[in-house]
Amino acid sequence: MAHIIIAPSKYVQGAGELRNLKTYVETLGNKPLVLVSPSGMQRVRPAIEESFGGAELVFDAFGGECCKQEIDRLCAVMEAKGCDLVIGVGGGKILDTAKAVAYYQKTPVAVVPTIASTDAPCSALSVLYTPDGVFERYLFLPANPNLVLVDTDIVSRAPARLLVSGMGDALATYFEAAATAASGSATCAGGAVTTAALALARLCYDTLLENGLKARLAVEQGVCTPAVEKVVEANTYLSGIGFESGGLAGAHAIHNGLTVLKACHGMYHGEKVAFGTLTQLVLENASNEQLDEVITFCLDVGLPVTLEDLGITDPSDEDLMAVAHAACADGESIYNMPVPITPEKVFAALKAADAIGHYYKD
Repeated sequence: MAHIIIAPSKYVQGAGELRNLKTYVETLGNKPLVLVSPSGMQRVRPAIEESFGGAELVFDAFGGECCKQEIDRLCAVMEAKGCDLVIGVGGGKILDTAKAVAYYQKTPVAVVPTIASTDAPCSALSVLYTPDGVFERYLFLPANPNLVLVDTDIVSRAPARLLVSGMGDALATYFEAAATAASGSATCAGGAVTTAALALARLCYDTLLENGLKARLAVEQGVCTPAVEKVVEANTYLSGIGFESGGLAGAHAIHNGLTVLKACHGMYHGEKVAFGTLTQLVLENASNEQLDEVITFCLDVGLPVTLEDLGITDPSDEDLMAVAHAACADGESIYNMPVPITPEKVFAALKAADAIGHYYKD
């Protein structure tokens, strides 16, 4: 199996860069469809229109879920308006939707995350859900985005919980990449783990440990510091390359399993991934030192370490077995783990991870 690493064509990060958007996309297309959330429309539309200086733009408000119905709707808008470029502006589901629409319409895509809450921006992957928000499947794309542009002025003004959620998503990167490498499994990039991807994944983890708490405290004050810049890069780029070319394993599969419980539908992706990371470490029988480092980090920055933290109070064994079975569905990334996997083992790990989290909190 070949060793493969993939990445977006260009990654741009800096304060005020949204005002330079046209400069970066003018070679990609002439009439963009700009996909933005209804709330984000007021915040970013003026800067985008200023950047394009009167050029024709088609704005559309995101429907709320990255699902087949929303993708089909936007493909129809693209065709009706004659758009030849998709620009997704917002959070992970908007960006995944933009990537999927560009894939089906065979156009370039630029993604502009306004929050650093997931590693979705850089990937050649869209996570598809049902209209009700239940994980459905991964849509693997033939190429990464043509452009990823992160305006850290905007990102640092978002609620701190979103940046922390991104840390939860990024926290899993190294552990999943290491598990994938140990098992010799294929990555999302279609080959074996490269040493470069594994090194970026480790850098991602080390960056979080060094800067995570400082970044959270800065963003709570609405300011962008060097620690914030480093965590934004870790959440977005290092984690994006690390998960895609390093591999997914237990943490994200357990996240997907947790989506079957309505009690945690109000939690962010990275918050569920953080608990999935703790559960993966239990499956691997990680050392006390490793567990202590991860749980202490989670508690410092405000990530969940118990099921109760995820809104799942007093779960029944039936509920947790449903999570375990969903995490172990055919084709799930949990089979990239270097240990034997069954729903019963995942069920046990969920309960044990919850108990360990309570031990640290109590």
